[in-house]
Amino acid sequence: MINIETILASDISAELKHIAQKVFHKQRISPEEGLWLFHKAELGFLGSLANMVRERLHGDNTYFNRNFHIEPTNICIYNCSFCSYKRNAGQEGAWEFSTDEMLEMVKKYDGQPVTEVHIVGGVHPKRDLHYYGELLKTIKTHRPDLHIKAFTAVELEFMIKRAGMSISEGLKALKTYGLDSIPGGGAEIFDEQIRKEVCGAKSTTDIWLEIHETAHKVEIPSNATILYGHIEKYEHRIDHMLRLRDLQDRTGGFNTYIPLKFRKENNHLSYLGEVSTEEDLRNYAVSRIFLDNIPHLKAYWPMIGKPTTQLALSFGVDDIDGTIDDTTKIYTMAGVEDQTPVMNTASLVELIKGANRIAVERDTLYNTIKAY
Repeated sequence: MINIETILASDISAELKHIAQKVFHKQRISPEEGLWLFHKAELGFLGSLANMVRERLHGDNTYFNRNFHIEPTNICIYNCSFCSYKRNAGQEGAWEFSTDEMLEMVKKYDGQPVTEVHIVGGVHPKRDLHYYGELLKTIKTHRPDLHIKAFTAVELEFMIKRAGMSISEGLKALKTYGLDSIPGGGAEIFDEQIRKEVCGAKSTTDIWLEIHETAHKVEIPSNATILYGHIEKYEHRIDHMLRLRDLQDRTGGFNTYIPLKFRKENNHLSYLGEVSTEEDLRNYAVSRIFLDNIPHLKAYWPMIGKPTTQLALSFGVDDIDGTIDDTTKIYTMAGVEDQTPVMNTASLVELIKGANRIAVERDTLYNTIKAY
């Protein structure tokens, strides 16, 4: 773990020394201090500080799970400028799986020790809460022990509204159908002006936050994300995390924070290119330092690749997601290097051990299944 005396004796600014002392003494840093870290701190300093927080929370434990995805459809009513996934009905490359087809995807894992199915997709114009609720019920009937983490806030807003329910009523109904937790997708970026430019038609910031806060109140835990590396600035990232931190203070319902990197292929923001690996690591580190009340920080390995994921374990990250088994197309369609996202348990353990960490298989709610 970091030696605070070494930092205080080093040749860095008084402002950075002050921030380091606050973090060492478990004091919350301000938005202004978060911005200072983004703009002024060297990567090595950030890594040391973030690693101190990470090891204080989790030691060397690094978490993964055995999971697979179902993406019911990529037909979507929205046209987000960063999206490489959306198709219109009848367009080449569009799909809309039936409930029976999706149940067959679940049955593929019969007899295997998977613990989670992750269900997200496009916002289909004709499918409401009860359609997806019956899907959850069908899956739970077939495999009651499988944790269902499903539907971004953007999907939830549309399906609940289409069913004529309030947010609270809709979430309670989905919980009855079999929903166990909610992923963090659809957050994108909370700054209203930037959000308007990159995904102006989809759920507002206030709606996203309201859905997650309501979910927490009805005892549905969730995750949180950010989409970074496009037209946003550092102040927008800090603003985004501050809103999450404030919500977490009220509810404590977020399990993990997942920074999602903008990938440039096949979308309207391709001209921007992509940020560097150094910027990825900087973002992970500041996220870990700033979000003092969200317990876990995840590097989603299909998005950033295995080498960067391994590096991120020294920059605050303690979770790398799961086996995936080539069941998601969201990032492959956006041009990631690994076009077949699959790692078995042995590969995940090897990656984690290669960073001198302890591999811990978890369930969705971070209960330990096995430490390797």
